[in-house]
Formats: sequence, C-alpha cells, structure tokens
Amino acid sequence: MGRVFEILNKGVFHKSELIELLLSSGDERALLLREGARLKKLYVDKITYFRGLVELSNICSKNCLYCGIRSGNSLVNRYSLSDEEVIESVKFAHKNHFASVVLQSGEISSKKFTSRIADLLAKINNETNSELGITLSLGEQSYETYKLWRECGAKRYLLRIESSNKELYHKIHPNDTKHNYEKRIECLHNLKELGYQVGTGVMVGLPFQTIEHLAEDLMFMKTFDIDMCGMGPYLEHHDTPLYQYKDELLPQKERFDLTLKMIAILRIMMKDINIAATTAMQAIDKLGREKALMIGANVIMPNVTPGVYRSEYHLYENKPCIDEEAEDCISCLEARIAIAGDTIGLDEHGDSRHYARRIGRR
Repeated sequence: MGRVFEILNKGVFHKSELIELLLSSGDERALLLREGARLKKLYVDKITYFRGLVELSNICSKNCLYCGIRSGNSLVNRYSLSDEEVIESVKFAHKNHFASVVLQSGEISSKKFTSRIADLLAKINNETNSELGITLSLGEQSYETYKLWRECGAKRYLLRIESSNKELYHKIHPNDTKHNYEKRIECLHNLKELGYQVGTGVMVGLPFQTIEHLAEDLMFMKTFDIDMCGMGPYLEHHDTPLYQYKDELLPQKERFDLTLKMIAILRIMMKDINIAATTAMQAIDKLGREKALMIGANVIMPNVTPGVYRSEYHLYENKPCIDEEAEDCISCLEARIAIAGDTIGLDEHGDSRHYARRIGRR
C-alpha cells in the first residue's frame, strides 16, 4: 500500500502520479476510495443535494459522434416541452423541497431560444418566489446570451468538455466549425467571467482514450478551478458513428471502476467542489450512484421531466428510470441515499463551497 499512500500524502499530484492512482487495484484502490470518502465528509459533509432535472428538449444542432440525440440521427422522435410543462415540472421539484433545478437540452443557438430561456427563468422565479437555485446545461452560447441568462436568475452552468485533450476531442466530434475545441474552452471562460458557478466533466472509457488522457482531464479541471463536475462512464449508442468501435472498448465494469477512481481523485484534488453521481453510473451497476456518493460525489439529479418524454432523451443505451414518473424517482433516490449513508439536503441550494471560496479570493 506504500506507493498510493505516499502519493496521497502529497499536496500536489504530477501527471505520472495521477496515472498510478488511476491504475491502482486491490488494497491500494480501496485506500484511494476511502480517502475520497473521508475528504467528502470533512469538506462538504455527508449530505447529498437534489437537482430536479428537466430535459427541456432533445432538439440539437450539434452532431457529436457519441450522442444518441445528435442532429444526424433521423430515428429520434424530437420533442420540446411547452412552457407549461416546464413550469409544472419545476413546481413539482419546489413542492418536494429540492431547492434546485437543472434545465437541460440539446444545443440550440438562436434568438428565439435565447429569449425563451430568459422568459422561462423569469416564470420559474415568479412561480417559486425566487427560492430555487437554477442550473443551465444548454451548450455553447454567445457571451451576450450567457450574460442575459445570468441576469435573469441562472446561478450555475454545466458545460462538459467531454475530453480536455484536443486531439481526442476532435476524434469524437465532426471536423467542422460547429464542433470547435477552442470555442468550448472560450465558453467555459466566459461563464466564469460572468460569475456563474461553472461545471464541466468528461466521459470515461471513450474510444481512443488512454489513462494519460484521464490524468490530463483531472489536471485540466484543477487548473481551470471548476466549481462543480459531472462525469460518468462512456456508454455507446447503436445509432452513433462511434458505435463501430464497441468491440475495442474497455468492458463496462472497468469503465465504471475508472469513473469511481476519477471521482475519488477529483474529490481529493478539489476538496470542496460539488460532484454529481451521474445516472450513467446506474446504467452499469444497479447501485452505481450509491457507490459514487460513498466515495466522493455529493449531488444527484432526480428526473422531473414528464414521463412521456423520458425515453426520447436517449443519449446512450440502457438509460435507467425512463419508465418512471417523478414521484417514483424521489422515493427510489431517498432509499439510495440512505444506503450511501448520506442525508438529503432538502430546502438547501447546495451551492458549491469552492465557488464561495473562489469568489472570496477576488
């Protein structure tokens, strides 16, 4: 157990040391995960915060090679929730004391979409007495759009980089102006400048991805000084170009285990950020989200989208909970969080403690 113990006792990790942690097994792996759990308890408490997830629309202008709702997939039944459906979903979250919601959709950039989100933010705040912390996950937008939405009440923004390695990024996206690595980075910087709590994340186990890439991802998140993270195992979708590489991928159990290590290491590196236990973890392991909570994650996102639409927001295969209504999701997650040994932070925004500290440093 000596080498991992020695690395964990250092304040700063080099890339080679991160690789060693990611490759750990047996007792050394167990030590790594225990350290993630210890630091979670010490810095963010044994509390899991709910974010009511509203999957606003599966209409997307992007054609990312890994995604089931990519614009090039003609087999998708496209939908967009009405304003009334969004508000009802949000009111359900508010009534059940979630205190936070996430509006997520495919990437759309237009004046009409920008205005609609601004109007929805105003309606949400009006219906809930501005008591909800609102996270947006709506892709790449202009600086002006991000600024407008921030002024309308959005507090957090999640924009996953998917891979911080530029070469790998271009292998999992089309080679055109709509899928630009530098643009993604620029958007993250703009969000930070505008005062959002900024989140990003990566997929673990992608085609062409190496352990070195994952170590670079951890270093990227640390260097960028993110406030929150959502990352999970890559799960293939049969209607995507990357599906042709399915036989070359790591087994799903290994992708799952690597994701656990990524969560634990990130908790150790960035002790007071918010880290989500993503639904993709549960797609591989029935107790996947609980296991993530046990070793460092502290956010979970109950799906409050009307049940009739859930099967259409199909980013990857075997997505769990698509046949449930929001009420079913709550009771299920309450049991899962109890198994993980956490309490639920009801009526709490659960803002990133790291963000508060970062803003205080200015």
